[in-house]
Amino acid sequence: MPIVNPTRTIEILRKHNIRLTKGLGQHFLVDRNILRKIVDASNLTLDDVVLEIGTGIGTLTEALVERAGMVLAVEYDSKFFPVLEENFKGLSNFHLIKADALKITPESLPVKPNKVVSNLPYNIASPLIINLLEDFFEIEELVVMIQKEVAKRITAKPGTKDYGFLTLKINYYAEPKVLFGVSRNVFLPPPKVDSAVIRIERPSSPRVKVNDSQVLFELVSAVFGQRRKTIANALSSVLCDKSEAIKVLSEAGIDSKSRGETLGLLDFSRLSNIVGKLNSK
Repeated sequence: MPIVNPTRTIEILRKHNIRLTKGLGQHFLVDRNILRKIVDASNLTLDDVVLEIGTGIGTLTEALVERAGMVLAVEYDSKFFPVLEENFKGLSNFHLIKADALKITPESLPVKPNKVVSNLPYNIASPLIINLLEDFFEIEELVVMIQKEVAKRITAKPGTKDYGFLTLKINYYAEPKVLFGVSRNVFLPPPKVDSAVIRIERPSSPRVKVNDSQVLFELVSAVFGQRRKTIANALSSVLCDKSEAIKVLSEAGIDSKSRGETLGLLDFSRLSNIVGKLNSK
């Protein structure tokens, strides 16, 4: 019987006397149709090396090892190690990584992954996605399940309440898209929130031309830290002078009375390049 089944999941948990840790957001997918949709969306071939984070008892892993050339399964909670070692014993394309996902590096893995397919732990999803995009340059695509509200923030449009620092940072590196929603009722035990599966694709060339990404992110952070202020007032906190901020905005072709939440990635890239030149003088 497949793991993606309520009866089988309960059987595994009882057999290994596993009690779930609430703080780690441990909820197991028990809907075969949702599992199929996730795996189909990842378009796996035997050439792919997949990084799966938050493996748990191996529900998604079971489907991944059937299609991928290699699955690097990252699990932090030691109570799941015996389950995974038993369920995937002898499989040459399965490798268990016993580690904190936020601390892994490309060098710490036996091979470099080119895809991420995961039901991500909700409590670390945002920083984890950013880490993967910033540090794992070989990763071309992520197909991940995350909290619905976080998915809305990642894919938000300028001018909306969900649009912010997280949106711009992830969109700087890649192109995110919500694929489908997932009800809380397809998990055991059900979480208190609904979920969504998103695809994040890294383009072959940078989405915008930025001279210094650190300046860009400092600028975005300053603007969204004061999102109720006009862009001129928010920018003056970076430049220490409102008149200089208005001049920079004019050079970038941006209305000084507009709010930062209405600016797109291209607007912020132009601003950061101008601010970067000023800082270098």
